[in-house]
Formats: sequence, structure tokens, C-alpha cells
Amino acid sequence: MTSDRITLLIVDDHPVVRDGLRGMFAAAPGFDVLGEAADGVEAVRLAAELDPDVVLMDLRMPGGGGVAAIEELSRTGARAKVLVLTTYDTDSDTLPAIESGATGYLLKDAPRDELFTAVRAAAEGRTVLSPAVASRLVSRVRAPGSEPLSAREREVLALVAKGTPNREIAAELFISEATVKTHLTHIYGKLGVKDRAAAVATAYDRGILG
Repeated sequence: MTSDRITLLIVDDHPVVRDGLRGMFAAAPGFDVLGEAADGVEAVRLAAELDPDVVLMDLRMPGGGGVAAIEELSRTGARAKVLVLTTYDTDSDTLPAIESGATGYLLKDAPRDELFTAVRAAAEGRTVLSPAVASRLVSRVRAPGSEPLSAREREVLALVAKGTPNREIAAELFISEATVKTHLTHIYGKLGVKDRAAAVATAYDRGILG
């Protein structure tokens, strides 16, 4: 850090969220918000221009997501520490962000004091993880692919095992095709596989499908 005040760049595609965060940090002692970005591409450009201590990074943004931005900041040797602030705590979001070089990962429902503490810790290079994310990571590291499938995920997988296409799965379970794809992504992550055939084979092997 260059001074006793921590400088910040806020990255989020929602103006209301950016305004709220800016106001929160402006009202707290010891923080300076240097700028705001609406997507990952703008975040990388502004981080190089403004050289903040900490980048508060949302993950899912149209026009350039957070994980790609974190990778680019790491690649270019940016001084800023990246603290992910998102509504998503799934493995498919958490792990890539941390593997890409994020210093910490908080959920947007974190109390404001927890957020301030996390930003100070990130500025010092300390890892900060919300309790929910920390427990997921610990279990994932201990036993990759051991997270249990939800009841709905098992339903989807059982239909996949019968060779049912996504469109028919959606119709049978009264959900959208996009939701079926999301369930499949989570199933692949939990089973540690990359496609439908491997998911079915692994599920039979582990007794998830009988």
C-alpha cells in the first residue's frame, strides 16, 4: 500500500451496486474509491491506469467476466489484489476465480464490517474467504468430486442415463432447457467429469444410479 488509505476500484455491471459500494466506502475512514468499471475489460484497463490497492470484482458480467479479468491482471503483473464480491458461491464460480489469482472471495450479502475487514486484509495480501466458500473449498480439496448431488440433479442424471435429450428433460421436469444445462454443469463439477457419458458412468460406479 502506498499510504495508510486503501485505494479501490469497484467492478460490477449494475450501477446501483457500484453506487452503493462507493457510498459505503466513502462514508468509512481509510478508503478511497479511485474508479468504477462495468465489465472485466474496463476493469483491466482502469487497474493499469489507476493502480489501486484492491479491485472489488464481480464475476458474471456481460462484456467481459471477472475470471478473465483476474487472469489478465495476474498475467500483466498488476499490483492490485483482487477481492471477488459476488452473489454466486458455486464451485464453478469459486474455484476458477481463486485459481486465476483472486486474493479473496466474499458474497454480496456479507455485513459491511466484514467487507471492510476483508478489503483491509486483501490489501495486505491475506486470503479472505466467506465461510460458505471456505467450507466448499476445503471439502473440494479433501475429496474432489465428493460433493453429493441434489435430488433434482439425480433426477436430471437419471434421465440423461436413459438417453433423454435436454429438451425432453426440461419438459418432463417442468424446467427450462437452460436450467437443465445448469444442473448438468453442477453435476459434471461434483463428479469431476466433462461430459454426459462420463457423468453416467461415474454415477453408476459410485452407486448414485442403480
